[in-house]
Amino acid sequence: MPIIKQFQARHNLADMVVVADAGMLSMANLNALAEAELKFIVGSRPKKAPGDLANHFHWNGDAFSDGQLIDTVTPRHGSTKTETKRRRKEPVWDAKEHPGHWRAVWSYSRKRAVHDNYTLTQQENRARAVIAGDASVKGTRFIKSTTAGKKLDEESLEKAKQLVGLKGYVTNIPASTMAAPEVLSSYHDLWHVEQSFRMSKTDLQARPMFHHQRDAIEAHLTIVFTALAIARYLQDTTGFSIRKIIQTLRPLQDVTITLARQQITAKPDLTDDARHVLDALTH
Repeated sequence: MPIIKQFQARHNLADMVVVADAGMLSMANLNALAEAELKFIVGSRPKKAPGDLANHFHWNGDAFSDGQLIDTVTPRHGSTKTETKRRRKEPVWDAKEHPGHWRAVWSYSRKRAVHDNYTLTQQENRARAVIAGDASVKGTRFIKSTTAGKKLDEESLEKAKQLVGLKGYVTNIPASTMAAPEVLSSYHDLWHVEQSFRMSKTDLQARPMFHHQRDAIEAHLTIVFTALAIARYLQDTTGFSIRKIIQTLRPLQDVTITLARQQITAKPDLTDDARHVLDALTH
């Protein structure tokens, strides 16, 4: 929180939206953001779907269309009850009307459903193999231990199949300020952050780190993040990935030789990609 507030003050930002994956979805974190008058968009966990979408399941069943969005509310605490099934229309989240809730946006993707179904099939097959004694895997999903031994947890499996293709997002931004499609697009921009971490760990060699003193660690990370900022600038300016930029520019070296007391500089021929990069950076 101090880092976020410092960033907000340094850049003179009147309002900010913090976007994070489901790992940030704890009541303490969300309450801290709300109390600091910050907006947030956080990924929700699938296990919240049956409660959040109880009204939708009651009136519409579990059939969804590709790209369908359901804008509803989600309880802040597990014990908080949401009035459902009374009206076909989903409740519109309002901070004053729903003090014990946040706004929840659920989306359905056919592509995600295909992936989820494949994953569930693999998990079911693994569970059946463990039950049959053909495999011994710890922490296998969909296995229920009974006095008679292990058996397939068909109830949990059915519930999981009902939720394939669904992805939820929790926010404290009202629909009047940000529509559901914009909530999703803002969350999906997280790939830029994930890409930056991959770049810092691989291309910029942030990890592994072989420093032990604080000054050395901070110096190393400062260099890495400075390089990351430059790399992002190069990518945005040229339209090339940082890896392609490095591969394009690395062979370009001038060679200076001395013949008969005269210095002669040989310059390399520029490829089309190299010319594109240099032109983009000089205009």
